[in-house]
Amino acid sequence: MTNKEIFDSNSIPFRLIEQQETADNLVIILPGAGYTTQAPLLHFTTSLFYTKGFDVLHINYSFSKQELSYLSEKDFTIKIQRTIGKAIENKKYKNIFVVAKSIGTIALSYLLHNKMLKDAKTIWLTPLLQRDDVFKAMVTSENKGLCIIGDKDSCFIAERFEKLKNNRQLTFHLVEGGNHSLELDGLPIESVEILKGVLMEISNFEI
Repeated sequence: MTNKEIFDSNSIPFRLIEQQETADNLVIILPGAGYTTQAPLLHFTTSLFYTKGFDVLHINYSFSKQELSYLSEKDFTIKIQRTIGKAIENKKYKNIFVVAKSIGTIALSYLLHNKMLKDAKTIWLTPLLQRDDVFKAMVTSENKGLCIIGDKDSCFIAERFEKLKNNRQLTFHLVEGGNHSLELDGLPIESVEILKGVLMEISNFEI
């Protein structure tokens, strides 16, 4: 395993975890604002993809509450797009997945217009369904996708979730009692079981 971690004041920090041999598969992980790639779900998602032969690209942005309130979707996405390009320049991948958590689903909504991700498979973890741009992107997406969200997540909107089911490119997993971290409030042991179930759903999704 080779591990490249880059910090550049002009771009978003990233970490590329590469297979020992040249890989044809890549997964790009877009974390939440406060839910980093080291948080349980994304940590184990990284391990899952890596053991299945994928290079793993972490896009490690971080924002304060003030920065979040002024965040421009366009600028955010352009920075991520540039970072991805920088991270994998001179590489050619035949199979690309994008895993986006929470705020990462904003970027994913716009990144899908990028030629490089035309055939990418998508995993929407706790998507921000209250946002029209995220909801519209999911409704109209032609990319194979998996959506996982909890019914106790503040971003869960039952009406919109039902409408998403009209898109046959998407598969759904609703976590009963799951919050925005896909955990059960006050139930740590039971939350581990939830995590296991979510990872199984990801593992079974065309990887």
